[in-house]
Amino acid sequence: MGFEQEAFDRLVQTTWGKRSQMQREMSRGIKGEPFVVQELYIKGAMTPSQIAQAMRATTGRVSTLLAGLEKKGQIVREPDPEDRRSVHVKLTKTGEERAHKQREDMREAICWIFSQMGERRTREFIDLTDEFTTYMTLCMPGKSRPTPEQVKQAFDKASEPGSGSREQ
Repeated sequence: MGFEQEAFDRLVQTTWGKRSQMQREMSRGIKGEPFVVQELYIKGAMTPSQIAQAMRATTGRVSTLLAGLEKKGQIVREPDPEDRRSVHVKLTKTGEERAHKQREDMREAICWIFSQMGERRTREFIDLTDEFTTYMTLCMPGKSRPTPEQVKQAFDKASEPGSGSREQ
């Protein structure tokens, strides 16, 4: 067994076998209301089908989530002025407050973890996570492996200003 297999086994054990409460909360968040609130907070008004696509969920599931958020006063659905058949979903002030609180709670928790790790290890972790994530955008299970040129292009793109990667 090479280091790659051993590393894979440890990664699986760490990410799936030792799931923390925070990881469980984050996983639950990507499946429901917290995801929708954050998506709208970041991207602005969206159609229900755009939200469904972002969530990789059915429009029926999204409709249920939107009904719950609407009942809580966190979103509004407004007809598109240019196409009355289309609806745009946007956050209300209450929804924006929820999004801000979610982000602040996550920031505080992760900053505490980073304070425990120390600056050097945190920076290494972020750099390695960035590199790992870039490779993950290229390599899908059951698909052919990327060429060296595709790898180079992915890292060049990841280092471009505004890519959200390798510049913070």
